[in-house]
Amino acid sequence: MGDSNDNMLRYHRQMAFDEIGLAGQRALRAASALIVGVGGLGSWVAELLARSGVGRLVIADDDKVDLTNIHRQALYDQTHADENQPKVLAAADRLARINSETTVQPHQLRVDASNIAQLADRIDLIVDGTDNFHTRFIINDYSVRYSLPWVFAGVVSAEAQMMPVIPSNTACLRCVFDSPPPPCTDPTCRQAGALGPAVAAIASMQAVEALKILSGRSDAVSPFLTKIDFWTNQIQRISTAGSPDCPCCRGGQFDYLEA
Repeated sequence: MGDSNDNMLRYHRQMAFDEIGLAGQRALRAASALIVGVGGLGSWVAELLARSGVGRLVIADDDKVDLTNIHRQALYDQTHADENQPKVLAAADRLARINSETTVQPHQLRVDASNIAQLADRIDLIVDGTDNFHTRFIINDYSVRYSLPWVFAGVVSAEAQMMPVIPSNTACLRCVFDSPPPPCTDPTCRQAGALGPAVAAIASMQAVEALKILSGRSDAVSPFLTKIDFWTNQIQRISTAGSPDCPCCRGGQFDYLEA
């Protein structure tokens, strides 16, 4: 697709930001991202990346829209919930109406070790929109093995955290978390609740890190695990230097991908 005035006009304000510019916008148009889960986090990130002009989005989720999703998940409305529509189909339709220049490829399935390679084919970045650590560890294994950047995030109640992973340049998820927490100690938003604005805010931070990477500005990526309690306004930035004992990025073990 050429850089006609009509095609590029929608990105005028974004290109006016010097760190993106015309070159960065062209890079975004040529870029692709896999969004694993289009619920609370993934739906917001998908919308932001489409609005920003990312050329191709692969979205994967096996869930359907229900009424409890609406307060914190972009792209969906009450009609989607009333009709119990698959999230990826409702999201793809909405994204096409937001930006017809972005190609959206929906997959109604749960991402696991058996299908992540197919979904991530010709992908430049993976975005974490999941709600469980086991899937995140599969993403992390794939990321490290194939040198593919990804952006981790999670929200429980009003507490959120986010960390970009660029293999060989930053720590990986297993440098920070040795293993997924046991199910009984890993609260999800179903058990502990989730504050809608906290989900939107941390997803926006994810999207910014994704845009840095996809526009060719990986040098600007945050080197921290950022934790924010949106209710108490406490912010932590934790250095994530790679662990010399990490079994994944240092030891070359991909236990979750090979399981």
